[in-house]
Amino acid sequence: MFSTRRRVEFRDTDAAGIVHFSAFFPMVEAAEHEFLRSLGIAVLVNPVASKDVVSKTVGDEAEPPAVTWPRVAASCDYRSAARFEDILEIEVTVLRLGKTSVQYGFRIFRLDADKTTEIAQAQMTAVCCMIEPGGHLTKTPIPESVRERLEKHN
Repeated sequence: MFSTRRRVEFRDTDAAGIVHFSAFFPMVEAAEHEFLRSLGIAVLVNPVASKDVVSKTVGDEAEPPAVTWPRVAASCDYRSAARFEDILEIEVTVLRLGKTSVQYGFRIFRLDADKTTEIAQAQMTAVCCMIEPGGHLTKTPIPESVRERLEKHN
């Protein structure tokens, strides 16, 4: 399990000063990015020396493809309110690791002086894709070097 902390920003809140439901998705995405970075995995990978992803030939030169992780599903169950300036802890786990996709689980807690309160639980599924010339995405197997790092958190 990976854990990170963040302070609730004013922009995260509604008119009542409570975190708006939609603000949780950027929070868990940022936690996912921190988790990947902690494993040495980039969110956007251009594997120049990688043997995991086959290069495409463009003109006379071989150009390694870029790999990215678009989201295909996201959900969040809300349990309690968080407010402006609250400190939140976000736990990240790998719930399922498929051939081309990874499903993350997130638990979000408010850290009060005297207790910890669970605020929400979320899930997000991302698919490994190559970015083809012209920006088209093609689903591809998760590179083995990435899979090995993610499996340790499965």
